[in-house]
Amino acid sequence: MDSTRWDDRYAESELVWSAGPNEFLPPLVEGLEPGTALDIACGEGRNAIWLARHGWTVTGIDFSPVGIAKARRLAGQSTITWLVADATTWEPEESFDLVIVFYLQLPAEPFAGAIRMAVEAVAPGGVLFGVGHGARNLGFGYGGPQDPEVLWREDEIRPLLTGLDIIELGERERSVEEADATAIDVVVHAVRPT
Repeated sequence: MDSTRWDDRYAESELVWSAGPNEFLPPLVEGLEPGTALDIACGEGRNAIWLARHGWTVTGIDFSPVGIAKARRLAGQSTITWLVADATTWEPEESFDLVIVFYLQLPAEPFAGAIRMAVEAVAPGGVLFGVGHGARNLGFGYGGPQDPEVLWREDEIRPLLTGLDIIELGERERSVEEADATAIDVVVHAVRPT
């Protein structure tokens, strides 16, 4: 796996995604005391930037140098640590109060590596949030990858969350207004006991 396809995609347009955070992020972190945060596969940085502007000390990683360069530019004066790194092999040197993984769609083995790394990066008392296109989206939802090998499945994610208390692991429907359709995502919310 290399970043070439994503480099090309990020270079093609001003923004691949919206400038604002993913719709799941603000309500998921509501009520949390800002601390350190890690955004895995941050792409153009929209979630990392939003967190930084809400008081978090953020590290964003992505394997696309073009995506990280765009994220740096979009962040403006926000102080964020940006790293070009592969989420399937990178090993953080510290733990974080919040770790987020949004729409990292990979085949089972590299996906498991990325989720295990995310779990290990959660500090005691810290939170892991993840959102991905769910397996049922392929037949019953809208958009997302059309490759069943990269869609999120609860039964494959659950055993990867060892050491965390699972608050939520299940499907959520998401309205796609521009298509007047519904997407089916899988949401992960877990905490590491103190």
